[in-house]
Amino acid sequence: MKNSILTLLAVAAMVSCNKKDSVSTNSSVDSTDMSSTAPMDSPQTLNDSATVSSTVPDAKALSTQDKTFVDAAAKGGMMEVMMGELAAANATNASVKSLGQMIAKDHKAANEELKKWAGSVNYSLPASLDASQQKMHDDLKVKKGADFDKAYVDMMVNDHKKDIAAFKKESTDGTDANVKAFATKTLPTLENHLKESDKVKSALK
Repeated sequence: MKNSILTLLAVAAMVSCNKKDSVSTNSSVDSTDMSSTAPMDSPQTLNDSATVSSTVPDAKALSTQDKTFVDAAAKGGMMEVMMGELAAANATNASVKSLGQMIAKDHKAANEELKKWAGSVNYSLPASLDASQQKMHDDLKVKKGADFDKAYVDMMVNDHKKDIAAFKKESTDGTDANVKAFATKTLPTLENHLKESDKVKSALK
């Protein structure tokens, strides 16, 4: 009888030990599982953050085509306003004066629209003309009378032909939807400027 009781006690002790080992092993596995999932949560958070930030307009996302276009459009727009104001003040022919006023007014509006876009994406537009544009302005400024009128109108015909080509290229090849929309929207205005400049040029002959 004593032997039976001792045997039962021994079995009970072994079962108890096995349970402790099992709990210890399970605890170890749980700890490992948690430590292995913790680092995975971190990249997920970063990915979520990256996804959100990519939806915010950012000048860094602009293509080379878009940047080249907006820089040229900003400088060209400034020059058209300056030249137009010069024509409105210095031209002797009434049609040339009117042409200058119209071109200056339209380009001021386009320039403001471009500045508004640039502000929304934190893009720094050029603040001044390049050297060749400044020289064109300075050369025109010293002309008088019929020489001034002819020089200004010739310049507007040539410039708007180049502008139209650049705006057409951006409207088809640009990657930023807002910049493409600006180019497409402004094209009819530029084409009208060219048409009116051609008419005035023909009348001056």
